[in-house]
Amino acid sequence: MHRKRPRDTWILLIALFKLLKGGLLIAAGIGIFRLLHKDVAEVAMQWINVLRVDPDNRYVHVLLTKTFFLDDRKLKEIGAGTFCYAALFLTEGFGLLLRKRWAQYFTIVVTASLLPLEVFEMVRHATIAKAIVILLNVGIVAYLFIRVRHESEF
Repeated sequence: MHRKRPRDTWILLIALFKLLKGGLLIAAGIGIFRLLHKDVAEVAMQWINVLRVDPDNRYVHVLLTKTFFLDDRKLKEIGAGTFCYAALFLTEGFGLLLRKRWAQYFTIVVTASLLPLEVFEMVRHATIAKAIVILLNVGIVAYLFIRVRHESEF
């Protein structure tokens, strides 16, 4: 007899978080591919003017400097990578939403494997947003690990 598992609010929240990240990455990937065959620095400058951001701001200057080195090949690589990450997050999110056991294992492995990259980025340039994402991901891995261990005891 197949026992129906009770709904878990934390699993639902993790699933929604993963789906949100996947959706944002799809939007970013589409935006990246829309920049193909365009002068990325010029597009960035247009957005800076529309948003009325100070072009002499050091963060804006760094952004503009990086856009000068983006060609179509690099944009395609970044776009493809963005869609790959989106596919991972969407697989995790939908699997958890459908309450699949494999999705808990998959989320543990994927999220834990991406933590070193997130920590590396945090060390390179620390921000509060990066710290929050790292803490959320550590919490997700810990919660799912404990949950999977607890369920396997029964």
